Amino acid sequence: MKSPVKINLLYEDNHILVVEKPVNIPTQEDESGDLDLLTILKDDIKIRYQKPGNVFLGLVHRLDRPVGGIMVFAKTSKAASRLSDQIRKREFTKVYYAVITGTPVKSTDILTHYLLKNTSTNQVKAVTPGTPEAKEAILSYEILGSIQGLSLVKVKLHTGRPHQIRVQFSTIGHPLYGDAKYGITNTKKAQIALWSHEIGFKHPTQNENLSFSSNPPGIYPWDIFL
Repeated sequence: MKSPVKINLLYEDNHILVVEKPVNIPTQEDESGDLDLLTILKDDIKIRYQKPGNVFLGLVHRLDRPVGGIMVFAKTSKAASRLSDQIRKREFTKVYYAVITGTPVKSTDILTHYLLKNTSTNQVKAVTPGTPEAKEAILSYEILGSIQGLSLVKVKLHTGRPHQIRVQFSTIGHPLYGDAKYGITNTKKAQIALWSHEIGFKHPTQNENLSFSSNPPGIYPWDIFL
């Protein structure tokens, strides 16, 4: 069955599939039961290549449901293992754009926090170092512009913790625009302004460094920084 959601396919070979995830679609099946990206892509591969039976597609990293942008999937178990290994070794580059409220004092900085996830509420909070089960979270950012009480930041993740960017900027008093879960000053319902802009990694079977990018849509609040 053809998916009602159109997915922008950026690159494909025998080992990897690079796509642009639409906003508000789960990366994988969750309790909502809504159509998810992994299922859409598996069905698409099944149709395009007329594959019988189940299609293998490995999920090596995730994006929160309201977040859009660039993602890579593994089409073989070997590719999945090698890409996951790059992520563990921090050899996999992830760069995001985010619109945050206010303007941090430092135009560039490295943020380090210890994050603890409450699995029952799916909430993450910054805690003191040494808290049991807390994990170190590190990101670096650069402010690209500030206008109308908002700032556009380019964020490089050095660790990949759940809700990391959202929680770390909220912790320093500059929550993301539209983030109802971690927002401090947002009062109206709006789409969260977080976008997976670029990923970089070594091809899992070839000695070649690959990089792919995607830009956020030209709508508010992204458009005020154009």
